[in-house]
Amino acid sequence: MTTIIRQQTTGLRSLATITILAMAALVLSGCGGESTEALPNTTPGSGTISYSGPAPASDDVQNFKLNVWDNLVQDNRCGSCHGTGGQSPTFVDGQNVNTAYAQANTVVNLADPSQSAMVTKVAGGHNCWTTSDAVCADILTTYISNWAGGSANSVKTIELRAPAIKNPGNTVILPSDPSDFASTVYPALTQYCSECHADSGQTPYIASSNLETAYEQSKSRINLNNPANSRLVERLRFDAHNCWTSDCESSAAYMETKILELSALQTLQPVDPSLVTSKALVLESDGLLANSGGRFEDNIIALYEFKAGEGQIAYDTSGVSTPLDLTLSGNVDWVLGWGINIGPEVKPETGPVIPAGKAQGSTTSSSKLHALLTDSGEYAIEAWVAPGNITQEDARIITYSGSATARNLTLSQTLQRYEVLHRSTTSDENTPFATQDGDKLLQATLQHVVVNYSPGTGRQIFINGKHSGDLDPDDAGLLSEWDDSFALVLGNETDGRSPWQGAIRMVAFHNRALTPEQVKTNYDVGVGQKFYLLFGVSHLIDVPESFIAFDVSVFDNYSYRFTEPFFISLDANAEPSNIKLEGMRLGINGKEATVGQAWANLDVTLDSATYEPGKGQPVSRLGTIIALENGPGSDEFFLTFDRLGSSTFSRSQPPVPGTVAPPVLERSPDIGLKTFDEINESMARMTGIQKTQESVAQTFATVKQQLPTVENISGFLSSHQMAVTQMAIQYCSVLVDDEQARANFFPGFDFSEPAATAFDHSGKSLITGPLLARFVGENLSTQPAASDIQAELVSLIDKLTPCSGENNCQNRTETIVKASCAAVLGSATTLVQ
Repeated sequence: MTTIIRQQTTGLRSLATITILAMAALVLSGCGGESTEALPNTTPGSGTISYSGPAPASDDVQNFKLNVWDNLVQDNRCGSCHGTGGQSPTFVDGQNVNTAYAQANTVVNLADPSQSAMVTKVAGGHNCWTTSDAVCADILTTYISNWAGGSANSVKTIELRAPAIKNPGNTVILPSDPSDFASTVYPALTQYCSECHADSGQTPYIASSNLETAYEQSKSRINLNNPANSRLVERLRFDAHNCWTSDCESSAAYMETKILELSALQTLQPVDPSLVTSKALVLESDGLLANSGGRFEDNIIALYEFKAGEGQIAYDTSGVSTPLDLTLSGNVDWVLGWGINIGPEVKPETGPVIPAGKAQGSTTSSSKLHALLTDSGEYAIEAWVAPGNITQEDARIITYSGSATARNLTLSQTLQRYEVLHRSTTSDENTPFATQDGDKLLQATLQHVVVNYSPGTGRQIFINGKHSGDLDPDDAGLLSEWDDSFALVLGNETDGRSPWQGAIRMVAFHNRALTPEQVKTNYDVGVGQKFYLLFGVSHLIDVPESFIAFDVSVFDNYSYRFTEPFFISLDANAEPSNIKLEGMRLGINGKEATVGQAWANLDVTLDSATYEPGKGQPVSRLGTIIALENGPGSDEFFLTFDRLGSSTFSRSQPPVPGTVAPPVLERSPDIGLKTFDEINESMARMTGIQKTQESVAQTFATVKQQLPTVENISGFLSSHQMAVTQMAIQYCSVLVDDEQARANFFPGFDFSEPAATAFDHSGKSLITGPLLARFVGENLSTQPAASDIQAELVSLIDKLTPCSGENNCQNRTETIVKASCAAVLGSATTLVQ
């Protein structure tokens, strides 16, 4: 075995993880609503043991007591079984913490807390105190990590272990077309799972009435190469999740049979035997979890990593009682590799409206934030978020509030700026402190955002490890005016009227502000479920236990991210000697990936001069993204090489494309079309009305997106004409309503005359003459004759002049002039150039 040190973390702690496959059943009522099981009281002080035994014998024993013993000694945790006189190991001995410490060391792994026997036992279903075994395992991992992180001179390590050796190929993959799914697995899902997982139910929508939706939602839960490992099967077999028979094994076996039928319909994908390949790996079953190093989390009081991957609860795994779990509602989907995606309101053609998504805690559990943050007087909110766009305004990303105008603190998005609102004795809770518009720090991509507050610095915002440079205009105050009846919400306001769109990959509340160095440390560590994949290459070179290793993560629901490849041997005495490595590529499910081959031109030499035993030799600093096919539980990866040691593959070069005759393009029109800004400018100049006039500016803002954006007249649409007409009517209306402006434009015309007499022969000329002079060009190669335009205007005036009734004739003269003006201003005579 070899240990690779990834991060020196004295004074830090790490939060290791367990795979989603270790998730145990959520004890839920029906389809996953509120729990009906009476849970143990884990409120601080409930069943608290007052320790009066011997003092801790060392600092490490004291760290153990503070972080593990104090949290588990209660009878409603582990004290009833593993306490004084209980069953072995007695790691919460109430009479002697030193004895408990010795016993705990037999069931913990401080180098890799998630692999501790204490953790894996609970993950397997042993006496969890919450509704989820996985959550209990995460919390135990946190306690042990805190102990390890607080130990003097502790160094967090990740122990690289050799995966099972298997050759690539002979895999089957899910087809792109859902027809095979429709005849095998889908009928079982719609028959037995539609009560909960149909369109109007809870995610995943594996029993949707829409076949394509059900297929997309089911793909990551089907393992064609090992159907028994499919999530659809495991939820029945191991979690007893809504089985439709009295024996859950029968339900699981039936689902497994249906997936076997789907697998049998697919064709094997063998690997080209001429390729030089590594051994093969599957991410979830062969990958080594790499989430255990580097983060600073000493003062976390609430933590959301969204590991569950399904269900309606986002669990608080900070280990700080009382847990502030969040209920997902509305348009919320889980993101592979840990995260949730919050979407807008959806109004389908059929079925009920799906409200905008959010995740919300109860007011009772949210009061933990009030108690612990007002007590410290400072805080840090840390989040990894990916805004869905840069156009949303007053959109609540994270808020601890009671309404749209009453809050303790809020992180919000307005266009390309982050806004922080918080209540203190010196700050107004509804006046935002924000990043600058011109800096455009908020981008529609994954970003690490930290909001700090302390009496010494006031509010600070950090984006991707760097301070925004903005200074809090308010003096630092106290948090003593906070309200403990508010609720924590992600992705919306408590009233549901300030929805935010985007993905959230992690949220943490610290009851101390983070230092700039700690912010940078947490940013550098990254986010989400990460693995090391060790591709075996010992069969290709004369170095025992040799591997090409990668950092790998599920980037989103559609892709994987591979980074930082390095060569390493797990034999401590082995070293490479002048081994050539050229042209490395990623393979997936029997073939080389069609895109994302960042290392195709790689040319390095593996040698003892650059190789460090125990740490290996970096191969490249490049990373890449490749498409997800079946999902992290099924997709099989391997590497190919143009050369590795003495093994070579002669890769044929693609043919050089011949000369292709340029296409014969259709001749462009001789005339063009004014674009939206040119139309607005032209109308302003021709009428003499300012573009900034209120009603004109409002109309332009409303129809701007509907006006032409290119000068190609072939792209002119009827919708463009409607927008142009609205602009022309508005300009002409403002012109005629302004007595001075209309007098200058139509000199001599009497607007007070009724329509029947105002538009005699000379009256018509007083209107048509100025319109032709101001709106129609002169001596152009292509333009209508002035006489034709005048004839059309006279005809329009004659049609509009007759009226009957007092209301119909009132202001008739002004209306006719406005219509005549808009008819010319909005016509081709002004639009074409």
